[in-house]
Amino acid sequence: MRVVFMGTPEFAVPTLQHLIKSEYSVVGVVCQPDRPSGRGKKVQFGPVKTLALSQNLPVFQPEKMKASEFLETLRSWNPDVIVVAAFGRILPQIILDLPPKGCLNVHGSLLPKYRGAAPIQWAVINGESETGVTTMVMDAGLDTGAILEQAVMPISAEDTAGDVAGRMAEVGGGLLVSTLKKWVVGTIAPQEQNESQATLAPILKKEDGLLDWSQSAITLANRIRGLSPWPGGYTFVAEERWGIWNVLLEEHDGGFTLSSENHHDVPGTIVGVSKHAIHVQTGHGVLGLVEIQPANKKRMAVTQYLAGHHVEVGMQCGRASE
Repeated sequence: MRVVFMGTPEFAVPTLQHLIKSEYSVVGVVCQPDRPSGRGKKVQFGPVKTLALSQNLPVFQPEKMKASEFLETLRSWNPDVIVVAAFGRILPQIILDLPPKGCLNVHGSLLPKYRGAAPIQWAVINGESETGVTTMVMDAGLDTGAILEQAVMPISAEDTAGDVAGRMAEVGGGLLVSTLKKWVVGTIAPQEQNESQATLAPILKKEDGLLDWSQSAITLANRIRGLSPWPGGYTFVAEERWGIWNVLLEEHDGGFTLSSENHHDVPGTIVGVSKHAIHVQTGHGVLGLVEIQPANKKRMAVTQYLAGHHVEVGMQCGRASE
């Protein structure tokens, strides 16, 4: 059976790897166009394209999904089925109708929950204790197609979105091949999604990383985990931007002494500085910052930062001055 694969980032790599190792024939790979990245803004190949080229698979990177050259190439590959994982675009109906066995998608949530571009991140941000991966038959909507199979995965209190994505990508690749075997012989029945349970996971932007200290400590801790590795949580202290990468919830006083002044009533106030953490008052509870990233610096333990910088109780975390 002839398979065309569509995907671009690291999350999609295990699915393509599983397909390459399967009995199916991958006849073409479609990726998003190469984009400049990094400080030097150099154009770099994405992870899926890199893998495809290493396997001598033909790669097409359309700017527009309905471009005639792309559609002609897709037809020339003559796929029986199209498999999609983290491609980043909604397929138009002309492509959905092209392969006789349809288009199957690997999605990083237990649909219908967390439809959209950032399902793993929002599951962690919202403090979910479990998530999963879904294989589905694609339609013209945003992750609204019928469900084929699902695999449940736990989320620990220490997991970042990056941690979950790494595990889920491998699980999703194996699940896709398992689903595909049943799909092509007709031994799996699609199940329509329950619209009443649907939730959205919209794409994250850089500005979504700005922390709101009026929120509770647990809400902020979950948000920081969900924003890692991108866009990353951040705040401003004395006009300096700090990326916030690792924190601890303080059950009691965190081993530090509060200022005698009443600063600790104001969310965002630094209420204590200890050897390994900077302790910040939130809307409910205290959050210990243990790994930060000062502007234009690498990530570092707070212990390392405090060795060369003075931080005192009463300083305020929050937005930069306008």
